[in-house]
Amino acid sequence: MLELHRALTSLGVQVRVATHGGPHERLLTEAGVAYDVLGPGLSDARSAAFVASAIGQGDPRQSMYDDAEIRLYVQAEAEYFRRHGITVAVTGFTLTTLLSSRLAGVRLITEHAGSFVPPVFERRLLPAPSRPVDPRLKHAPDWLSRFLINRTTNRTTAYCGGFNRVAEALGVEQIPSLAALLLGDLSLVPEIPEVLGISAADLTAWRPGKGYRPSSRLANVGPLFAHLNVPLPNRVEKFLTHPGPTVYLAMTSTPPNLVRQAVDALSTLDIRILIAGTIHDLKDLATDRIMIEGVLPSHLVMPQVDLAITTGGQGSTQTAMASGTPLLGIPLHIEQDLNIALLERQGAARHLPPPHLSQLTQLATEMLNNPSHQRAAERIQKLYAAADGPTQAAELIAHATI
Repeated sequence: MLELHRALTSLGVQVRVATHGGPHERLLTEAGVAYDVLGPGLSDARSAAFVASAIGQGDPRQSMYDDAEIRLYVQAEAEYFRRHGITVAVTGFTLTTLLSSRLAGVRLITEHAGSFVPPVFERRLLPAPSRPVDPRLKHAPDWLSRFLINRTTNRTTAYCGGFNRVAEALGVEQIPSLAALLLGDLSLVPEIPEVLGISAADLTAWRPGKGYRPSSRLANVGPLFAHLNVPLPNRVEKFLTHPGPTVYLAMTSTPPNLVRQAVDALSTLDIRILIAGTIHDLKDLATDRIMIEGVLPSHLVMPQVDLAITTGGQGSTQTAMASGTPLLGIPLHIEQDLNIALLERQGAARHLPPPHLSQLTQLATEMLNNPSHQRAAERIQKLYAAADGPTQAAELIAHATI
């Protein structure tokens, strides 16, 4: 969102920023961006609960918010849109805007689906999920899981229940499927066609069928990832200059016990490990070879390490590729599975489902000893360098405001 804000401001577009708050709210302040908080704000505990209930992690019968929260945020957002004359709302996973935009009559532009868009699963390109959306498929073979996730994403209403109850109460358009929950009126697809495997023209030509809101459209833009205005501490710079292989562990939206398991596995190797702990208290893991930090500017760290290990979100995968750094992904949900699979098909990444974390030591060793992964990442780095995702996205957004 900060990248989009910078690009829109450069084009002279008038922008207001609103947030529900949360532990990363301070990054807006540090970037010098004025913003408004809608609703009561999110405590660290509520934010952690939200992450734990998110798509692919929480029970698909719930909607990450309770009905009262959804209604509160929808009404607060709609009132904000009206009061400030908003004509286009842009969001990156504030799902209540799917209803508030309808209540206020504004156009909604999203990017939170990333590469997880209909033409991908219509072409059966989704991998078998590490964690099935439906818990009943936990022990299903990969071929069946892959078949079902590609075939049913626009047919299941997983995670939509609360939104649809509130939509009905407010008299606005409901959300017909899980796939629709991830789409706005215009959804930006922030990946280059060479990685996605689908041309920009085919994305633009897509039209919604059953299971989607009729207004849904897609547009391809280049990579969108953060360049946080956060300095790299001197102690981190010094740590990164030591000889020998260095691994960057940035499993940021992850339960702390999973991070600890990963560190336990990696600590048996003769490597240095830099950990972006964000809000997790992991200080007890620090040694002379393991450094624990909070929020780090990954775009400054990743070019200096030999391997990045993340959960495979859009931001971390694209930062790794823009840095020419191989990625080992430990995905928590299907969108992350897809991000890693796309890079794995290019030879730049490997994936390891959380239940198989005991294999992390072996897989990290294989990747560190195999230069083909870095060569593949460097090929993608060159392609990324020719794309300007934030400017492309900002131009589309600016056009939508006319």
